[in-house]
Amino acid sequence: MKVILLQDVKGLGKAEDVVEVARGYAHNFLFKHNLAVEMTPANLNTVKTKRAAAQAKAERELKEAEEIKEKISDQRFVLKIKMGTQGRLYGSVTNMDIAKVLEEAGYKVDRRNITLAEQIKTAGTYQVDVRLHPEVTAQFVLDVVSAES
Repeated sequence: MKVILLQDVKGLGKAEDVVEVARGYAHNFLFKHNLAVEMTPANLNTVKTKRAAAQAKAERELKEAEEIKEKISDQRFVLKIKMGTQGRLYGSVTNMDIAKVLEEAGYKVDRRNITLAEQIKTAGTYQVDVRLHPEVTAQFVLDVVSAES
């Protein structure tokens, strides 16, 4: 019996593969656990439609990430934060602080995708990397200044 896999099945194939399996295995395991559907023209068309929609979504997300990269690359952002004497911070600048600065500038970025080369514990200028997409990374400059000035 031919079935279309809905999810990866170890030892059988990956999602959206068409595989030949025993009728009992298909009915008693694959169909019960929603791992596969019977191969019919309608089901095959549904899988192709889902695949095309997923590919279009991935291309759209990549394009959006490229556009955001063009806007924020080599741009300077200012983070005003409370400091002690001689420009030392009371803690350190976190990814959440940087994400907040980007959000105020109009860029929604997940804080987990922000990478710092070193911890920021003093006032100054720092290079920050942001992963906008698995294939797109942007760099910008962060100026850390005292909130009192």
